[in-house]
Amino acid sequence: MSRRRGLRRLLVLGLALALIGGGVYTAVAFIQRSETLVAEKCTATVGSLKAELATDQAANAALISAVAVRRGLPPRAASVALATAMQESKLRNIGHGDQAGPDSRGLFQQRPSQGWGTAEQVMDPYHSTGAFYDALVKIPGYESLEITAAAQRVQRSAYPQAYAEHEDMGRAFASALTGQAAEALDCTLKSPEGPGDAQAVLTELTAAFGDVPASADGSTIVLEASGSQAWAVGQWAVANAKSLAVTDVAVDGHSWHRTARNGWQASDVQPGQVTVTVATGSP
Repeated sequence: MSRRRGLRRLLVLGLALALIGGGVYTAVAFIQRSETLVAEKCTATVGSLKAELATDQAANAALISAVAVRRGLPPRAASVALATAMQESKLRNIGHGDQAGPDSRGLFQQRPSQGWGTAEQVMDPYHSTGAFYDALVKIPGYESLEITAAAQRVQRSAYPQAYAEHEDMGRAFASALTGQAAEALDCTLKSPEGPGDAQAVLTELTAAFGDVPASADGSTIVLEASGSQAWAVGQWAVANAKSLAVTDVAVDGHSWHRTARNGWQASDVQPGQVTVTVATGSP
């Protein structure tokens, strides 16, 4: 009799473990499938303007906008630069030209033969962006020109009206990434594939914005910034979240959480600081 009870208990225990194991497997499979279905993208929403970019395009847009902020240029300069780069290279740092410009390279398809720098320099996003702004600021009244007109004055394209197609994108992303529009940039991303490196984030951030009061402690970077500067830095971090394994960003009473996928939400973050957190451990 006792032997039967023992067998019965073993059967019950085995069944329970099987159910638990099956439940865990189902949960893991569901999570993995949910991750697979995530369509990664970045969206800038400013008033009635709404534009989307792929994550690599958004990271390049953030770099271009950060250089404008660092140089003290108005958001209009970033709008012109973004519309130009979108038309010229789809906001990707490409290493080839076309029949019209076989030696064109980089984000702005600049030609070494036309004095934009060496082939290596025009492939450096910071050099090419700086060279574009150098030319733009020499145009009298460029801030009041139509974006496509200002872009054409710099690029001298055979298709001068082509830049107009990207004006709304340029305005939306420039407003968000220069910090003029708070809570304006959101990126929908899968979970990080591995741990991030807070020091690497700090290095990239310094390259983009120049020296900023910041420190890295473990998986978190803390920056002293407020107003539009804080939002420029915070939304730069969101735009670079995929490549830098950023999981959380907090700016002026608002937080962005990568896995929540619900944009910016109110939080108890103190003003005057921006915090950026990267993934830890294995995914």
